[in-house]
Amino acid sequence: MISPDELRSVPLFSDLTDDQLRFVARSVEDIRLMPGEFAGREGDERALFIMIEGRTELTKEVNGVERVVGKRHPGQIFGEVPMLLSTKLPASIGAVEPTRLLKLEPGPLVKLAVIAPQINEALSELAVGRMRDLRELASEAARPELTVIGPMIDPRVHVVCTFLVRNQVQFESVNADDPANAERLGDLSDFPVLETADGTRLTNPSVRQIAALSGLAVDPELDHYDVIVIGGGPTGLTAAVNGAAEGLRTLVIERFAPGGQAGTSSRIENYTGFPFGVSGDELAAKALRQAKRLGSEIIVTRTVEAIDPSARTVTLDGGTTLAAKVILLTSGVEWRRLPLERIEHFVGNGVYYGAARSDAGNAHGKNVYIIGAGNSAGQAAIFFSRHSKAVTLIVRGESLAASMSQYLIDQIATNPHITVETRSEVTALHGDDDLAEIDVTDNRTGTTTRREAEVLFVMIGADAETSWLPQEIGRDANGFVLTGPAASGWHADRDPFALETTVPGIFAAGDVRSGSVKRVAAGVGEGGMAIAFVHQYLALANP
Repeated sequence: MISPDELRSVPLFSDLTDDQLRFVARSVEDIRLMPGEFAGREGDERALFIMIEGRTELTKEVNGVERVVGKRHPGQIFGEVPMLLSTKLPASIGAVEPTRLLKLEPGPLVKLAVIAPQINEALSELAVGRMRDLRELASEAARPELTVIGPMIDPRVHVVCTFLVRNQVQFESVNADDPANAERLGDLSDFPVLETADGTRLTNPSVRQIAALSGLAVDPELDHYDVIVIGGGPTGLTAAVNGAAEGLRTLVIERFAPGGQAGTSSRIENYTGFPFGVSGDELAAKALRQAKRLGSEIIVTRTVEAIDPSARTVTLDGGTTLAAKVILLTSGVEWRRLPLERIEHFVGNGVYYGAARSDAGNAHGKNVYIIGAGNSAGQAAIFFSRHSKAVTLIVRGESLAASMSQYLIDQIATNPHITVETRSEVTALHGDDDLAEIDVTDNRTGTTTRREAEVLFVMIGADAETSWLPQEIGRDANGFVLTGPAASGWHADRDPFALETTVPGIFAAGDVRSGSVKRVAAGVGEGGMAIAFVHQYLALANP
């Protein structure tokens, strides 16, 4: 604990009385850091940091790069701007040498300002100066790494843009249908075209090529790991965070982009710790950064083609074989397809499975229809009501109550831009190249009406895609992986762990697991549980 005499040497506190200094000494956290340790992270709740010894750097992610934006030495402070504006920390503060600093929370600071008004005046003066510096930083134009050129409504362009957004790659879009872009397009006729900062152009590139251009990892660094996690959704990323934090060599194999099905959610409002909700891509981005920071290896655009249960190996597309002490299945689920004639023709041309924030441009000013009655459909309806002309929820059941959380039902009921049609279904799609109209059948009356609909989001449930798994890994009638007591066919001389499949050393967690609760928070919990069971399994295997 810092003493009042030590506090007197800090310029901010130099003219405080003995009683006031004793109040400060009782109120602050006395923190000591080693190089590389952080006292606060960008986006953390506000606090005031007062340097006592050593040196710290302020770092901020600018254009996707962690950049040093300031330094603090003994006697200097950080956090005065968020204290004044009641905002979160605008940058991280980390030690570059052995450091001692104080942390003062908002509550004690308010009390200090009452008994020592000069503190508030000094902080306000410092904050004004700092805000000038922040304005200069904020005015720095983003430099896109890539440019996507193509029609706004095009299935291939949609895949490319979705891949870049989901993988947190900055890019610029150029609409090939806009006459204003004719000069830039030149004689281009085949789309999409991916243009790099140096002018290199790729026509209709694969996602693997896009990943390589973007600097994303597509090849594993090792040929043997402690844990191989198949699937990079919230469950897999949580397992990666916990595994790496506990010293396990952890590889996550993701075939498209981290975040899984949750990454396509426009808003998740019932996830603990986010009082105003969090988008699926934001949640995935934070988990991805955390997993990488702790040492997990994550590769994208790779598909696991086979698992050898006896050798405990996985074979990737291209024939690469990797060995692991433990394999964890967190491959999640895929949106169930809508069984309508010509629907595959319209996918990406007006019909979309799932709904992410990046789809807002496609919905702007249009009549949007959403098929589904779950939370994902409700969240999408609320989000797109802010961008579209109108949103209509098509619900096959009697009401939303059986499958949607009450907070979403209440928000939908009070939103004048959302209409809910129960006991109804979409029975036909119409249009030439792009979706133009849909037929909606009212199952109460049997009548069918044709509606103008340029955008249709389909969220009618999800299925486990596990047909590729070896027969030794048991599944239920719907393809979900059996674990724990339900793992019929277990032959080892011990009981399986709760998340262990019918094959010892191969675990399953999250939506792909039979009997799991299909919620993001539940999946995150199972990702952490899985690593706990992994440790127990490894202890048995290596007594």
